[in-house]
Amino acid sequence: DACGGLLNKGIHPAMIASSFYKAAEACTSILKETAARQVELSDRESLVNAVQTCLSSKVVSQNSDLLAPIAVDSVLNVLGDNPAEATNVDLRDIRMVEQLGGTVDDTELVRGLVFDKGSTKTAGGPSQIENAKIALIQFCLSAPKTDMDNNVVVSDYAAMDRILRDERKYILNLCKKIKKSGANVVLIQKSILRDAYNELSLHFLAKMGILVVTDVERTDVEFVCRTLGCTPVPHVDSLSPEKLGTAEHVGDVVLPGSGHKVVKFVGVSNPGHTSTVLLRGSNDLVLAEANRSVHDAQCVVRSLVKQRYLIAGGGAAETEASLRLRELALETTGLDSHCFKAYADALEVIPYTLAENAGLKPIDIVTELRKVHAEGMVGAGIDVKKGRISDMYDMNVIQPLLVTTSAIKLATETVCMILKVDDLVVVM
Repeated sequence: DACGGLLNKGIHPAMIASSFYKAAEACTSILKETAARQVELSDRESLVNAVQTCLSSKVVSQNSDLLAPIAVDSVLNVLGDNPAEATNVDLRDIRMVEQLGGTVDDTELVRGLVFDKGSTKTAGGPSQIENAKIALIQFCLSAPKTDMDNNVVVSDYAAMDRILRDERKYILNLCKKIKKSGANVVLIQKSILRDAYNELSLHFLAKMGILVVTDVERTDVEFVCRTLGCTPVPHVDSLSPEKLGTAEHVGDVVLPGSGHKVVKFVGVSNPGHTSTVLLRGSNDLVLAEANRSVHDAQCVVRSLVKQRYLIAGGGAAETEASLRLRELALETTGLDSHCFKAYADALEVIPYTLAENAGLKPIDIVTELRKVHAEGMVGAGIDVKKGRISDMYDMNVIQPLLVTTSAIKLATETVCMILKVDDLVVVM
């Protein structure tokens, strides 16, 4: 609408685009210098407040007191040894494990690793291991097969016994080599070529007192290795003590509310600085929503890692930018002045819409908001619960500065891109 008014006045689109880019840069610098407050990653309370603002609009908002600290701690855990020097964070270092049953209140942050299934104990193996030495194997603990789809026809019982005896000897030899390496926990990667394990191999490993976790996905291998400090072993002959990971305790844990078992690795060396969040929910919809909400909350913390400034919500930032941009427009000459004023008017749509959606009188609220900001209260925003203007900083309604500045820049770039379209060719 702002562009439409300027175009009707006969201002060239290229001039409008150029002025809008200048206005966006001016807004960014105004917000950073006057409205934003610097925050340190060591100030955990401020981070939690920003995350709670994000979670307040989610389905799981009633659980924000639990989920907000989990989201903050999960991101801070993956920043490495010098979090103060971090400029970005990879959220793929945080693994989200969903488990049906219980409630969202049972969600927890695990400083280690969790597999969403229990250990394989069909052969009666151990379920708890202290001071674990962990091997991640990529070879199969089953009898070898021919490369091509061939059939072996056995005509007498003696040959059948010999085949079974050789198979047993082959698998026992593999299990002995695993035991010789010092491993007492074995993670077996899922195989698509043949069975990654069979009942005989599980029986031998159980007799040797080795805990077995099967069907580790190929996509999870890198995360597991970074967390446990182990190296994947593609062949039994290359298995050695140096390639084993360590953990203080590995064992099955029965989850409350469902009776389902998961394998937990605690006390890990975690050289790759990873985190695991164990999400609980009463049904699939709640679990999926909790997963999305925690991810959004982690993105808030990531924004603060990239740019360590917080700004007030409730339309405070846009009103402050609009007011200062109007003042700048009065000091500017030429067409830039008209464009800056139109840009400032466009920014006021956000508090106007917020007041409208809250069932308030938008014109009265925005006028009062503009008045309060002109008096120097940069944190003033719309309190939709009480229907009046309040200081958003006092109410802890805060958000990362990067979110607001990115929205302004992206909106400006979109408008300028549309302005550069000369004509449309409609193909029927």
